[in-house]
Amino acid sequence: MQTKIRKDDKVMVIAGKDKGKVGKVLKILKKQDKVLVEKVNMVQRHTKANPYAQQPGGIIEKEAPIHVSNVAIVCDACTKPTRVGYKKTEDGKKVRFCKKCNETFK
Repeated sequence: MQTKIRKDDKVMVIAGKDKGKVGKVLKILKKQDKVLVEKVNMVQRHTKANPYAQQPGGIIEKEAPIHVSNVAIVCDACTKPTRVGYKKTEDGKKVRFCKKCNETFK
C-alpha cells in the first residue's frame, strides 16, 4: 500500500490509547503499513546486557509501530490534522498539499 506519509512528517494520532498526541515520523514500515512516531505508543522491553556492544541491561522504553490509518499529517500552515492530496506544479513536479488550506508541504 502506498502511503502519503513520509519520514520526518509531523503527525497526530487520531485513534488508540495515544489519541491526540503529536510527533515526528521516525521510520516507515511499508510491508506492515505501520509507522514509528516519536514518543508515541511507548512500550517497555527487558533487555540483557551486551558487553561487546557496550549495552547495559535493564528495562528500556522505546516506540512501537502504529498503523498508518491511525495517524494524520499535521499541516504547518493551519496546524490541524488533515488529509493530503497531490497536484502538479508549473514545472511538472508532483507535490503534496493540505486539503484544508491548499498549502503545499515541504
